[in-house]
Amino acid sequence: MRVHYLQHVPFEGPGSIGPLLESAGHRVTVTKFYESTSLPHHDQLDLLIIMGGPMSVNDEERFPWLRLEKQFIKHSIKSGKAVLGICLGAQLIASTLGESVYPNRRKEIGWFPVQGIPSEDDHIFRFPPLIEVFHWHGETFDLPEGAVLLARSEGCENQAFQVGRKVIGLQFHLETTPESARAIVRNCRAEILPSKFVQPEAVILDQPPEKYRRINDLMAEIFLFLSRKSVDTSP
Repeated sequence: MRVHYLQHVPFEGPGSIGPLLESAGHRVTVTKFYESTSLPHHDQLDLLIIMGGPMSVNDEERFPWLRLEKQFIKHSIKSGKAVLGICLGAQLIASTLGESVYPNRRKEIGWFPVQGIPSEDDHIFRFPPLIEVFHWHGETFDLPEGAVLLARSEGCENQAFQVGRKVIGLQFHLETTPESARAIVRNCRAEILPSKFVQPEAVILDQPPEKYRRINDLMAEIFLFLSRKSVDTSP
């Protein structure tokens, strides 16, 4: 399978997705927008992964490449590619599908639970009833038309969604590893201000390996789900 991912800053890379792709033997390419705006032709990819970043989807004046990225994401979805958006990536999916992205009533930074929403549809990814995941976001979005809500939390209603059979957006980070958690704390420490859904730095980083393993395993399940859908010719 041909996988292309979009990266917005050096410290928010693929995390646990990297070893997952490598062990599966997929062909992996990347566009690092902080270095280049070169993008592949849509015929050269089966799955598009859109990583997170500290910027807003609305920062087009500051980051002009956002316009190009949104066009690329929109075309990927319309051409039937499997697409996974993480944090900023999920917000970009919502934006390209015509929805608003705006400040959430509270920032979520740290480890907080999300609640999976049951579904009887075999084409919809099913989240666990409750799982504690890694968050780092201050914005939220309206659900795209036809999207199915997959998970919610006390701090943010729209935590995960699916559009059709092949497009999933996650507001949180299941790819987080101890190394990537330290990297985002190091680069975004100024955002860690006391609030109901913002944990202190020590709490964010002092987590057992099992917690990372749990979310990384769920990330692998989502990846496998989309990998299977990527060969499906249905929309």
